[in-house]
Amino acid sequence: MKSTSMGYVLASLLMLATVAAHGKECLGVSFPDRMRVDSSDLTLNGLGVRKATFLKVNVYVAALYAGKPSRDPKAIVAASGPDELILHFVRDVGVDDLTKAWNEGFERNSKQQLPALKERITKLNGWMSDMKTGQRLSFIRRPGVGIDVGVDGTAKGTIEGDDFSRALLSIWLGESPPNPELKKGLLGGECS
Repeated sequence: MKSTSMGYVLASLLMLATVAAHGKECLGVSFPDRMRVDSSDLTLNGLGVRKATFLKVNVYVAALYAGKPSRDPKAIVAASGPDELILHFVRDVGVDDLTKAWNEGFERNSKQQLPALKERITKLNGWMSDMKTGQRLSFIRRPGVGIDVGVDGTAKGTIEGDDFSRALLSIWLGESPPNPELKKGLLGGECS
């Protein structure tokens, strides 16, 4: 009986370890619970879905990792530690639509800063390409440095400045996100 109990305990621990390793899922896209950026451990803050047009078409699943998870968007944007935002595309999106969305997001959430950000927004837009279903964009914020940009696993470079990194995160966490469900999900709400 003792060995049977031990077997159940081991099986239960194995199941828990398997669940923990898988992390969270949204629209069939899985993300781990934790990531590591340099020497910092980041925790999955939340998952959200970008919906477009009046038809609410699913475009991408976004995952936000933070050093100090929070439901307060201002705290995350102002944080001094690294963060990572990953966009996993669930449909094809052309580069023109992608850059238009960035430009609108900066305009809606960082209008006062646009003159200072203009050249760096142009740089970001120049690194974008058509995104296919299953491809990912990644933005790693490194305080004191800026944002490292990755397009489908290829490092594009760093866009300098904490002001730019805060403005970029504000596209999703600012007063006018692309859609409210996306912001809510990134802040730990339900992914829908």
